[in-house]
Amino acid sequence: MKTKLSDGEWALMKVLWKASPMTITQLTAALKEETGWSKHTIISMLSRLEGKGAVAYREEGRAKAYYPCLLQEDASRLETERFLDKVYNGSLGVMVHAMVDSHALSQKDIAELSAILEQAKEAGSS
Repeated sequence: MKTKLSDGEWALMKVLWKASPMTITQLTAALKEETGWSKHTIISMLSRLEGKGAVAYREEGRAKAYYPCLLQEDASRLETERFLDKVYNGSLGVMVHAMVDSHALSQKDIAELSAILEQAKEAGSS
């Protein structure tokens, strides 16, 4: 699924990924403090997300209970690919080099990257 999410849609999806299904009332309450969105804003966003195939709902009495159809891992992967394409012309190496030059990598980040590269190396040799 190649669904691009706006910043607002990300906020709503994060709530659904954390706990779902949720009704419009529950979503409005969960997002109220962070966003200040009204029930009508939530309804509009859910409608857009439904059109994108990112969410669906089931009837629970008089309420609709929404749940994600888009996996968080898939959305994160697509967003990362778009970011790399947009900012670094798709080059992960250029991005890491820029982060190293700006001292943005902690020792923990470096260890994590090393583990990821080692895992990729092992997967490539099998």
